[in-house]
Amino acid sequence: MPQALVIHAARDLRLEEIAYEKLEPHQVRVQMRAGGICGSDLHYFQHGGFGTVRVKQPMVLGHEVSGQISEIGSTVQSIKVGQRISISPSRACGHCEYCQKGQHNHCLNMRFYGSAMPWPHIQGAFRQEMIIEDWQAHVVEDHVSDGEAAMAEPLSVALHSVNRAGPLLGKRVLVTGCGPIGSLIVIAARRAGAAEIVATDITDQTLARTRQVGADHTVNMATQSNGLDAYKANKGYFDVLIEASGNEQALRAGFEVLKPRGILVNVGTGGEISLPLNVLVAKEFDMRGSFRFHEEFALAVELMNKKLVDVKPLISHSVPFRDFEKAFALAADRHQSMKVQLNFA
Repeated sequence: MPQALVIHAARDLRLEEIAYEKLEPHQVRVQMRAGGICGSDLHYFQHGGFGTVRVKQPMVLGHEVSGQISEIGSTVQSIKVGQRISISPSRACGHCEYCQKGQHNHCLNMRFYGSAMPWPHIQGAFRQEMIIEDWQAHVVEDHVSDGEAAMAEPLSVALHSVNRAGPLLGKRVLVTGCGPIGSLIVIAARRAGAAEIVATDITDQTLARTRQVGADHTVNMATQSNGLDAYKANKGYFDVLIEASGNEQALRAGFEVLKPRGILVNVGTGGEISLPLNVLVAKEFDMRGSFRFHEEFALAVELMNKKLVDVKPLISHSVPFRDFEKAFALAADRHQSMKVQLNFA
C-alpha cells in the first residue's frame, strides 16, 4: 500500500498507508518524485490551519510536486509511461461563471490539492503515488531535475503576480519579502523586462539567494531599518511594488518609496492589517491582489524546459519523505532554509 503524509491537527502529522486507487481511462498513475513544503503546509502543521480555515478531517498535505508516469489510461495519448512531469494542483471545474470568464483561479468548485477550505477537504499530493487527470501532467525535459520540476507551482504563483502588475519592461520594481515566492517573483520580473529590481527581507541567507537569482540590490530591514530611505526622494522611486511577506511594516515601507500612480500587487497573506489610506489616495496608487494561478503553470514548465529561468539556487534542502519531521523543522527556520523539498524517489 502506498504511504502519504496526513495531517490530523496542529503538530499531528502522520505517515499513513492510503488506499490503492483505480485508474480511469482518461487518467494517469504517477510515482511521486519530489514535493516542496509550502507556507500553507507549514500553517497546517504548526497551527492546524490559517485564518478561519481549519483541518476538520485527516488530510494529505502537499501541492508542489513532480513525479514519473507509471501507468496510463486507455484513452490517454498525450503522455507516455516513464516520462517525468510537473503536476498542476489547480483543478478548476471549467463550467462555473469564473471559469467561463477565464478566471479559473477563482473557480467556484476548485479542487486544489491539500486544501482544507472546502468540505470535504481536498486531499493533497505528499504521497508515494497518486492518480491525476492527464491534463494535469506537464512533461519536463531531461535536464530539469525532479526538484526543479516541483518548483513549477510556486513559480506559477510568481508569474501570476507579475502578470497582475502589468507590463514591466523598463520598470523599477521593489519586492518585499523574499522567501521562495518573493525570490521567484524576482526571477519572473526579470524575465518580464524589469530594468531594476530591489528586494527586502529580514534574513541574510534569504537575501543572498535572492541576489543569486537576479535582484540588483537587497536590503535586510532587520539590520538596515533605514535601507530604503534613499528611494523616498521626489515622492518615490519604484514603479511597481510586489509585496510577498504579508507584513504590515513591509507594506507601509513600500508605500513610502512607490511613485505616484505606482502599482502595488499584494501576494502575501498576513491577515487583517491597517493601511495609510491617505497615502494611497494622495499618491493615486493602483492596488491589486494576486491569488494562485492557472494558465501560468504551463508557462512555468516551458521556461524551465527552455532553460530561460534557473530555480535551482532556491532549493535549499531535499529530505527523504519519511524524515518529514526534520523537513518541516527546516522549512520553519528561515535562517537556514529557503525551499525544503521532500524526496519520494
